[in-house]
Amino acid sequence: MDIEKIRTLIALMEESELVNLEISSDDEHISLTRHYDAPVPTMMAAPAASAAAVEGKPAEKAGSVESSPMVGVFYSAPSPNDPPFVKVGQKVQAGDTLGIIEAMKIMNPLEATQSGIVDEILVDNSEVVQFGQPVIRYKA
Repeated sequence: MDIEKIRTLIALMEESELVNLEISSDDEHISLTRHYDAPVPTMMAAPAASAAAVEGKPAEKAGSVESSPMVGVFYSAPSPNDPPFVKVGQKVQAGDTLGIIEAMKIMNPLEATQSGIVDEILVDNSEVVQFGQPVIRYKA
């Protein structure tokens, strides 16, 4: 295998923020996967009067979240004419489909990792989501 070809593919992945890349020819097969660490939230001290908003962002609500496992486009329903998979106030079980994330023309279901009641849907339909970005918040 040509190491320069592999370096070129890695550079392509970094430039385009691809998570997976797989290429096959008659005598070669190359599969590359990038793993990202989830961003670590930082806390900033703020005066009591502005504790509700730091840097113009609303205060973080209580409750656990489902985060995107990949970079892609979030879809809240199976198709534009169908109802959304979940709505605010809906009870979901672990394994239920919460939405779809399209990555590299592949539709990947976003499944609940826990049971709970949906408190907030944090992204809009057809919005690009990043790896580790919160998508659904459950009631505390």
